[in-house]
Amino acid sequence: MNSESELPKQTVVSLAARKGTARVPALTAYDYPMARLLDEAGVPMLLVGDSLGMVVLGHPDTTLVTMEDMIHHTRAVANARPRALIGADLPYRTYDTPEQAVANARRLLDAGAEYVKAEGGVEILPQIEAILAAGIPFCGHLGMLPQHVVEEGGKYRIKGRDEEGRSRLVRDALKLEAAGVFACVLELVTPPVAQEITTQCRRMLTIGIGSGEGCDGQILVTPDLVGSFPWFTPRFVTPRARTGDAMRQAVTEWMGAVNAA
Repeated sequence: MNSESELPKQTVVSLAARKGTARVPALTAYDYPMARLLDEAGVPMLLVGDSLGMVVLGHPDTTLVTMEDMIHHTRAVANARPRALIGADLPYRTYDTPEQAVANARRLLDAGAEYVKAEGGVEILPQIEAILAAGIPFCGHLGMLPQHVVEEGGKYRIKGRDEEGRSRLVRDALKLEAAGVFACVLELVTPPVAQEITTQCRRMLTIGIGSGEGCDGQILVTPDLVGSFPWFTPRFVTPRARTGDAMRQAVTEWMGAVNAA
């Protein structure tokens, strides 16, 4: 166990206090054993990501994930009672209006989430403001938006490469911070722009994924980190374990022992 394992229960306030002082490691969790293992390792921030659509449910992208899927997996993670702050994604087309966004955010909180996340900038600002007005902590998501990848031709493109993209990302981040968003995932944002956003946002944490090292924290899809989804690994991830390979080997050795008996 590392020193992080001695952390008290994490809150939005305790994580926000790390801004400019200590980086925030965050990982996804989809079930009880994963949440418990990550908590025992001392991970301070967990996200029940709609990435479960691909790495758990076998969908081609996140757009097929439902509220029922998210509620089911959020409950499983919450059952681990982690000291980490638990968040959950609002899935595709479940926050089209402020009223819908608040209703579905409350459903995730009822399942055990302590903050919710949704994708987009100023175009969903009314939904974000409604969620915050309801007293629900909110984490933003800017840059590459997986829920919109089908609309963009099915390709995951790096954002912020030109001046228009840079200014839009910075504008959106500052608008989210002004609204009271406590953290924002920056996915596949060019590192200089991610660094600029991190510097300009004085209160809002930036949590990078494939956006360089200049953010306040980093998040990964846990199966990518530990190699438990070996059929695809993003280019920006270096697996720290090969659990898929280890599982194949364990099963093969066990079957050999069964056949030899």
